[in-house]
Amino acid sequence: MKLHYSLGIALIVLIVDLATKYWIESILSYGQHIPITGFFNLVLTYNTGAAFSFLSEASGWQRWFLSAIAATASIVIIYLLHKYRTETLFCLSLSLILGGALGNLWDRITLGHVVDFLDFYIGDYHWPAFNIADSAIFIGA
Repeated sequence: MKLHYSLGIALIVLIVDLATKYWIESILSYGQHIPITGFFNLVLTYNTGAAFSFLSEASGWQRWFLSAIAATASIVIIYLLHKYRTETLFCLSLSLILGGALGNLWDRITLGHVVDFLDFYIGDYHWPAFNIADSAIFIGA
């Protein structure tokens, strides 16, 4: 896969991620939710930590630590996209991960937290809220 195709896919993921976060923040206040089905809500929440709110209770250093990890991972991914450009599925996966990493990195740098809004649940058990970037990273991985 040509590098510009891979970067184009990552850019699409980034744009969709940022657009949906902007949209959800324009229609909801923090903590507010909109029931969609019996197992899914739209909710506005912020995560200052990593996956599953890991490190979210830290004193603020995690913002820059997690940003550095995402930036470093993005650079490594771009290198891998170039090195393994003949491996289409591998490059597609890396493109999704790159787009998601950049979406969450943008939030972390500009807002100090990641915007999450997809809330799936069964009964009273709620999976931690997530976003399009998280979904792209999960699918890519």
